[in-house]
Amino acid sequence: MSGHSHAKTIAHQKSISDQKRGQIFSKMARLIAIAVRDGGPNVETNYRLKIALERAKNFNMPNDNIERAIKSASGGLEGKSLNEFIFEAYGPGGIALLIEGITDNKNRVLLEIKQILSQRNGKLAQEGSVRWMFEKKGVIVVLLDNQPEQWKNKEALELRIIEAGAQNLIWRPGNFLEVHVPIDSIQSIKEDFEKEGIRTESSSADWVAKDEIPVEESDIKQVEKLLSDLDENNDVQDVYSNLKD
Repeated sequence: MSGHSHAKTIAHQKSISDQKRGQIFSKMARLIAIAVRDGGPNVETNYRLKIALERAKNFNMPNDNIERAIKSASGGLEGKSLNEFIFEAYGPGGIALLIEGITDNKNRVLLEIKQILSQRNGKLAQEGSVRWMFEKKGVIVVLLDNQPEQWKNKEALELRIIEAGAQNLIWRPGNFLEVHVPIDSIQSIKEDFEKEGIRTESSSADWVAKDEIPVEESDIKQVEKLLSDLDENNDVQDVYSNLKD
């Protein structure tokens, strides 16, 4: 719950209910469908599909589900009427939000998002009024506790990651290190990590806040509820904020 994606935080939770898992698999199927529709089913030439598949596997999506999503999209059964959206908004305490998703009915999801925001002391913003606060970056997540002994030391790990081409490092609660890299360097830097034995949890192209802001303690619960409510929407894939941990 901070400047990174709320959905990716959920991916690192140890226990997810069956109902929640089913909803996530449905969202991942849409993500895969869009990637296949726009770039084809070959994972070697479609980097967006590669990222989508990696993300699906982070949520432990079964291979059968993944293969079904690819085949359906390749055959034109899915993805045809799906459209991507990004809404800009403000939340409790004045935090900025970018809400990304995939839908087959943009008018419906717009009304749903408006309702969620109004219930949690938030509101939609005019196009362009929030997006400038964010930059599109490659984001690689590394868990310190999951590293071999060689990389258990924070300073040594940070130094090696900086040498690999990282632009920024942010430690998140739970010993997660968020590594920001140029989008076109995600794969090469990740491969460099793997050669050195540095284990990664995920890699993706995300909206990263240029500056993160704190909010009053009284607003924290409202923010948590808002992010949770947005994530519960079937069409919402990611919610990014400039909230400081």
